[in-house]
Amino acid sequence: MRRQFLTSTTALVLLLGAGQAYAGMDEAKAFLDAEIKDMSTLDRAAQEAEMQWFIDAAKPFAGMDIKVVSETITTHEYESKTLAKAFTDITGIKITHDLIGEGDVVEKLQTQMQSGENIYDAYINDSDLIGTHWRYQQARSLTEWMANEGKDVTNPNLDLADFIGTKFTTAPDGDLYQLPDQQFANLYWFRYDWFNDEKNKADFKAKYGYDLGVPVNWSAYEDIAEFFTGREIDGKKVYGHMDYGKKDPSLGWRFTDAWLSMAGNGDKGLPNGLPVDEWGIKVDEKSRPVGSCVARGGDTNGPASVYAIQKYLDWMKAYAPAAAQGMTFSESGPVPAQGEIAQQMFMYTAFTADMVKDGLPVVNEDGTPKWRFAPSPHGVYWKDGMKLGYQDVGSWTLLKSTPDDRAKAAWLYAQFVTSKTVDVKKSHVGLTLIRESTIQHKSFTDRAPKLGGLIEFYRSPARVQWSPTGTNVPDYPKLAQLWWQAIGDASSGAKTPQEAMDSLCAEQEEVLERLERAGVQGDIGPKLAEEKTLEEWNADAVAKGNLAPQLKIEPEKDKPQTINYDELVKSWSN
Repeated sequence: MRRQFLTSTTALVLLLGAGQAYAGMDEAKAFLDAEIKDMSTLDRAAQEAEMQWFIDAAKPFAGMDIKVVSETITTHEYESKTLAKAFTDITGIKITHDLIGEGDVVEKLQTQMQSGENIYDAYINDSDLIGTHWRYQQARSLTEWMANEGKDVTNPNLDLADFIGTKFTTAPDGDLYQLPDQQFANLYWFRYDWFNDEKNKADFKAKYGYDLGVPVNWSAYEDIAEFFTGREIDGKKVYGHMDYGKKDPSLGWRFTDAWLSMAGNGDKGLPNGLPVDEWGIKVDEKSRPVGSCVARGGDTNGPASVYAIQKYLDWMKAYAPAAAQGMTFSESGPVPAQGEIAQQMFMYTAFTADMVKDGLPVVNEDGTPKWRFAPSPHGVYWKDGMKLGYQDVGSWTLLKSTPDDRAKAAWLYAQFVTSKTVDVKKSHVGLTLIRESTIQHKSFTDRAPKLGGLIEFYRSPARVQWSPTGTNVPDYPKLAQLWWQAIGDASSGAKTPQEAMDSLCAEQEEVLERLERAGVQGDIGPKLAEEKTLEEWNADAVAKGNLAPQLKIEPEKDKPQTINYDELVKSWSN
């Protein structure tokens, strides 16, 4: 018996030794040689030093099987196929990085939060859930984690100040709850070549009395859409606008991704309007949601929001291809690259890699794009000091239901795939920039001419006006799913924009009311305000130096304004 025990123990020691023999600096050097080279903000010696830290910190967890999950985008495919294997080879921690649909990620996260069962050891989920994570207190505060239980596995070279998205993943209590892994913006997209064509410029000036250029406001966007729709370019009839309208979950994020704030709903404030945010949800001085409808001081069904929906419907009908009405997000995405669209109000920059492929109708023979990204135009209710667009920030989140040792091993992987050693290379693959040092890297200066203004935007002061959903939203999964159904009713003509938004704000308040009754979010959960008229709430807002809800503007059209793209870029660098 004793001899058998000794033999088993010896075998176990040999096994563990063998397992660790294949994890270490030789594997790290092989990875750096094959994959990273000089595509890093760190020199080779610093890269090796960072890898050595990971090797040492991972030793207690070697041999563990860790499961993490994210949505399926190019950046995460690279992590799942290339970086997860490298991390396993270097540290001996076996990583399975699952790729599933964005909605499925949220569903798994919800299930783990509700059941307490450890489904995944870490999640990359949108920072749009920051208000949810802070209020339910089921996600670990990374601020506390890094100072306490996770201190021994927190990279001293992590450099949080280098991440450009941490203000989006920080709650009102000042703690960081999520670590950005990838982020991309929604920007205005246009055919730079068509806008610079002399005949197009002359014809536009003759018809509208001002220069064809990047639209600063929706009035100019509308004129440009009208001008190009039906115009013949290179023997083809083209369109002045592109969008999508099918009643589908993707229609929801078409609007929660800051469409209302671009129109001018909500209050001033960066990264999000306060006390009323871009969803039209109002909070009190304790960050408790008090309402969504104008009757409670919110703005989801206010004049600015209704105007936003009306413009969406008008432009789709008048200026987009007829097929757009029946398309989803993923179906509409590739259409501008086919060469018949003059401009799009906003396009996710996650599509950039797909828009610069050789041979596309929108790419020149030398590989430079015929299109450019620029800041999105704003609606008639928009005021200086408000956010102007959306950024998606997929971020690492550790739930409290994950055992400490598993959370530590997953945290090491999260830091590895966002580390300075690998971030420049990863960013070239997916073009979802998260670190200032990467954005300023010479390799992106060299590549910028082929990325259509993406790098110029991320190096510009305008960047701060693009932000994700903020902390006013107390339960993102429950509230987000209401949007596509309400907007779908407006898109199909079943309801007017006013009726659709009245219905949406009422449904949001039902959720707020249920949360208030249940008391599950404690003293930072919803506390609904009493009902008053729009005029009373507007007067109250103005008296306090705020905006929302604004009164209806007549007419809902301001003087159209454009700017020359090259002058705009020059002003950023100045």
